[in-house]
Amino acid sequence: MNWITAIALPAFLLLSLHPAAAQNWQTLTPQNTCTERHECAGAAVGGKFYLMGGRGEKPVEVYDPASGNWEMKGAAPFEMHHFQAVAYRDKIYVMGAFTGGYPHETPVPHVYIYDPAADTWTKSHEIPEARRRGAAGVVVHQDKFYLLGGAQDGHWADNRDYLDEYDPKTGEWKSLPSMPRVRDHFQAVVLNDRLYAVGGRRSFAKEGHGFELTFEEVDVYDFDSQKWTTLAEHPLPTERAGSSTIGYKDGFLVIGGESDSQVAAHDEVEYFHPEKGWTLLNRLERGRHGFPVAAIDGDLYLAAGCGNRGGNPELNSLEVLPAD
Repeated sequence: MNWITAIALPAFLLLSLHPAAAQNWQTLTPQNTCTERHECAGAAVGGKFYLMGGRGEKPVEVYDPASGNWEMKGAAPFEMHHFQAVAYRDKIYVMGAFTGGYPHETPVPHVYIYDPAADTWTKSHEIPEARRRGAAGVVVHQDKFYLLGGAQDGHWADNRDYLDEYDPKTGEWKSLPSMPRVRDHFQAVVLNDRLYAVGGRRSFAKEGHGFELTFEEVDVYDFDSQKWTTLAEHPLPTERAGSSTIGYKDGFLVIGGESDSQVAAHDEVEYFHPEKGWTLLNRLERGRHGFPVAAIDGDLYLAAGCGNRGGNPELNSLEVLPAD
């Protein structure tokens, strides 16, 4: 594949080109559909795509690529939304989530664990009160979870630059060096033993800010040195919040999102290579924000979300990016 670097070309030209070998997203047409929802999450376990959460009380639903159908599972224990679900040891962990309505959504005070095999939820360890927030990024690395960014008073105020380490075995929480900036409505990813915070915004309805305080800066935490740096030479080409992030080949993708620049949700799928910068890989068939993406046997699946910035229309469509 011929890579195009963010340094070699101006941004407008960079974003107009596609790698010649890139696959395109395809909208699937299963016999049944999932529930329309947004600000939801999901993960892959056992070769199936689990969809959960979102505004309002939503059931867990699972898509099986082998059968091409959705199956409805049980309800979540309460309304949970604005979180990055993480699969770990055949279970799905929820932390850094909100519950309740706009604009003063409340951070969920405990870690919750969903067991796909049993279709059951477990209320797990308590999150320290001072470190609770929603719309945060979550990753797992070497059997520890890392919760970063988020906000403590919904969309209203109290954005945070926190980084915490959580041990799922002991329930211990450890505060690590704070990020270079506050950031919420984003997803995080680990690449080559480094933690990337990319996309998102500062939600600040208290002072009339909605979608415009987005970030182009990509912040990176080195687990060995325990220090943050900002990739000044490789800013995110398309600023947006509510995007999804997932590892892909030698880097990661930032997919979809919402911003002040347009009413329609973003359809850009931008690929980051740690040595070569950003490339526009392709575009979604339906722009969306507030949705999950998961990898199954090299294919990427995403579903639901919202088609415009804000809360409407909620979507139930399913797209796949086949492996090369």
